[in-house]
Amino acid sequence: MFVRARLRDVTRPHVQSEVGPLTSVVLHRPGSELKRLTPRNNDQLLFDAIPWVDRAQEEHDTFAEVLRGRGVEVLLLRDLLTEALADARARAAAVHAGVDGLRLGRDVADALRSHLADVPDATLAEVIIGGMTFEELPAAEGDSLVRRMHRPHDFAIEPIPNLLFTRDSSVWIGDRVAIAALAMPARRRESAITDLIYAYHPRFSHAARAYGAHSAPVEGGDVLLLAPGVVAIGVGERTTPAGAESLARSLFADDLAHTVLAVPIEQTRASMHLDTVCTMVDRDAVVMYPAIQHSLRAYALRPKDGELDVSGPEPFLDAAAEAMGIDRLRVIDTGLDPVTAEREQWEDGNNTLAVAPGVVVAYERNAETNTRLEEAGIEVLRISGSELGSGRGGPRCMSCPVSRARLGDEGIPAT
Repeated sequence: MFVRARLRDVTRPHVQSEVGPLTSVVLHRPGSELKRLTPRNNDQLLFDAIPWVDRAQEEHDTFAEVLRGRGVEVLLLRDLLTEALADARARAAAVHAGVDGLRLGRDVADALRSHLADVPDATLAEVIIGGMTFEELPAAEGDSLVRRMHRPHDFAIEPIPNLLFTRDSSVWIGDRVAIAALAMPARRRESAITDLIYAYHPRFSHAARAYGAHSAPVEGGDVLLLAPGVVAIGVGERTTPAGAESLARSLFADDLAHTVLAVPIEQTRASMHLDTVCTMVDRDAVVMYPAIQHSLRAYALRPKDGELDVSGPEPFLDAAAEAMGIDRLRVIDTGLDPVTAEREQWEDGNNTLAVAPGVVVAYERNAETNTRLEEAGIEVLRISGSELGSGRGGPRCMSCPVSRARLGDEGIPAT
């Protein structure tokens, strides 16, 4: 009976660490939203290059198969959204999120809402993710200044190509999900989509919330679950100090953490999230960009008599080891020399996804970093990312773990 109870527990949404054996994960296979990218809009939509979409899909399919080959259940976000839209409340929320009445004006917005109310669930999911141009709008009676003054290929509903990076819009902490408040305008609709999936998909009908999308900015790429009860939150380009403090207060109130480390990071494109410079690869090991290893600091937040106790800053590695109850964190450097390290950090060499303690998925192009990981005893599952990486994200960015076995339960198979 004890073994059966533990097996059932593994399949429920529950994540305590970065490296517990991964059992279920949400990915988003890229689609038509990437085909909307052009040299005219890719900067606004936060892509550094125009990806070859067919190749990006092939690379993503391989990523998913690597995970399935390790016994991981892969949930595709587009399927989850389509299934959630069977609920009328989810449809209403999706249409509300997609149609901006202030930008489109009353007549165009009303016509578009009416049209989307009647389309099949899969079609609605496609429009909400892939967007819609003015030439694709349904025909309407009467004249419209809004239609006349927009070019045919202007977006009536903008695509959301960054949905590929499912880590950012939500993160599971314990048995609760935190819906991220995304900082960049091009990404804010992602939270609405994630929110309605967790609210209306039958699989998540009993999921409680750890944080809400209408709170101060926090993005999942900045949230690292270092150990049960220990959470690091990067504070920089995407997550604000107010967001980190708000999430910490929520985690303490729900007894999901005893220590939160707020980690200031440089506010640049290269280090937009904490997981672009540091990720966990084993219970006591991180892969880290060496240029910041000795300068990274952390403020320790802990609950005290119903209030917040803030100490520091102190060196991140020291603060993390103390909170985790270990002597030290092993550090595996990105790259081989300063130039290689900078190149491989830019190419997501630090952005690994752990599928079990000491087993990670990484982009194959970061050859020096992968070699260093293997020399340190880490098994590296290499995938191609020449096209997937054009939005600046690696395997961790592209995955939202829904359940991981608790550390110590590695012998329990995923079901």
